[in-house]
Amino acid sequence: MDVISAARPLLLGSASPRRRALLEGLGIPHRVRAPEVPEDVEPGELPEPYLVRIVNAKLERACELAPAESACVLVADTTVVLGERILGKPSGRPEALELLRELAGRTHRVLTRYAVGGRGDAEARFARTVETLVSIRAASSDELERYAASGEGLDKAGAYAAQGLGAFLVERVEGSYTNVVGLPVCELVVDLRAAGLLASFP
Repeated sequence: MDVISAARPLLLGSASPRRRALLEGLGIPHRVRAPEVPEDVEPGELPEPYLVRIVNAKLERACELAPAESACVLVADTTVVLGERILGKPSGRPEALELLRELAGRTHRVLTRYAVGGRGDAEARFARTVETLVSIRAASSDELERYAASGEGLDKAGAYAAQGLGAFLVERVEGSYTNVVGLPVCELVVDLRAAGLLASFP
């Protein structure tokens, strides 16, 4: 793996516009090429092993797709966990409302795992799982119905977006806020620097 630069950008193996925006905010040169990997939860699968399996699969595929000029490959997956149950993306408005009702008045975990590897190499050079606790206030049924109807949470785990309209539901965040958005940038920068992939920062 080489130092990340405009000529040797990081390859982001994710279609998430939020992860892309976070990298842009950091000024880290990158390109996007998202692999298609099934994210179904296996019966009885716990959150941490699930994330390891999905991120490993994403990294393997993304490394195969990476252009020759890529300095390194970054993949990630974020999941919302209530108790030990993984809350995925809702299939539609009714399920979004059901998820919001489960989360209202409670604290849940948001886990993001990321891994960095090299082009053509299926093994992660380093990986980390970051946990953030998020408390959703005890919102009224009318508020939850109106938010579910907005459609904002339909493509997001847990059916809400802390960085958007859904912020009005978020009472407290303990830990990395960007982790909830989809990529814990503090930890990522520390790891990229430790691996020698960022020559200087900022």
